[in-house]
Amino acid sequence: MAESGIWYPKDKTVIAGIGEGLEDGKYMRWGRATKSEFQLACEAAIAACEDAGLDPKLVDGFCSYSDDRNNAPRLAAALGCNELKVSIMQWGGGGGGGSGAVMNALMAVATGSANYVIAFRSLCQGQFGRFGQSSASGRLGGAAAFSSVYGLMSPPQSIGAIRGRRHMALYGTKSEDFGRVAVQCYRAANRNPRAVMYGRTVTLEDHQASRMISDPMHLYDCCQENDGAAAVLITTEERAKALKQKPVYIVSAASGNQHVAGNNPFQAEMAGANFGETDKAPGVAKRLYAQAGLTPDDIDVAQMYENFTPMVVISLEEHGFCKVGEGGAFVQSGAIDWPNGKLPINTSGGNLAEAYIHGFELQVEAVRQMRGTSTMQVEGAEIGLVASGPGVQPVTDMIVRR
Repeated sequence: MAESGIWYPKDKTVIAGIGEGLEDGKYMRWGRATKSEFQLACEAAIAACEDAGLDPKLVDGFCSYSDDRNNAPRLAAALGCNELKVSIMQWGGGGGGGSGAVMNALMAVATGSANYVIAFRSLCQGQFGRFGQSSASGRLGGAAAFSSVYGLMSPPQSIGAIRGRRHMALYGTKSEDFGRVAVQCYRAANRNPRAVMYGRTVTLEDHQASRMISDPMHLYDCCQENDGAAAVLITTEERAKALKQKPVYIVSAASGNQHVAGNNPFQAEMAGANFGETDKAPGVAKRLYAQAGLTPDDIDVAQMYENFTPMVVISLEEHGFCKVGEGGAFVQSGAIDWPNGKLPINTSGGNLAEAYIHGFELQVEAVRQMRGTSTMQVEGAEIGLVASGPGVQPVTDMIVRR
């Protein structure tokens, strides 16, 4: 039972397969893919099925987020699926929907609405344009009408910089604290041949010397822009017994935000919210832990969505790994570092250094950690957290276990 008294299918669903859409075994910088976004989505889904040992024809559901262009009926036709029973899109314009797509898949499977569901994200920025490009050149509407007049025309400005600077002003957080997040991610990418930044070492000194993108964020505080796809296959524990991989259990997943509409800090302020927060992640995290019967101390490894490094520092606080205002001190202590940190994060390189597949590569890495096959394996890791999309709405989370 969840804290609210509503039944929750804890440990009833599993991730049985993982897959990626790559070229030459790697994610690609934006514009470098020779394959279409749809082809990459298909390849990721097929790879997840092959990993599980499942015939793709048996897939009967697809879940994605952020208006992914690769719709379920078209995917089902391309994969030759016998029947499409479930097609669910998690609304929201940013990477906050990654764990939400898995949550929707697990609900479909747990209720018997579908048997084998692929949750995925495919993003080919070379084909369709840079995802986070400035809104200044286009017609302004919605949230952009509030923010662009103040010079907040792109995600680094409106999400990372303004919240990062506020955190620095309130709590004394330093640019070097954000830099330590980047250093950990690049260190992980250097162990991961799939990463676009494989072989690229970044030190704290490099971070501090890199050019300013939007004060206080330097170049290495910002995520990559990439082409690629990632997918996971969700089914029941019972069905997974007939498949190839040892299942990874989905312990809990949660999604939401409170009364603030949109991802705009000015709208948030007018609604009475603290726009230094990551759009109400604390409420989502509280439900996540309650459903799982766990606390932050139980988490062995975390994949923290890092569109921008300040959001990781804030998200660590909001998920209870340290007190509010102590995120800077937490990363200074080495807590997020591998191999000796209390909570190693982003062990594939994350959005900063592996690839920006809108954060869904974090779901794949969480599974690898639970299988013991990560290129930056946390010894003895049994429980992993994925925190999706701080700074956008809705935020979503998931917890997995061996």
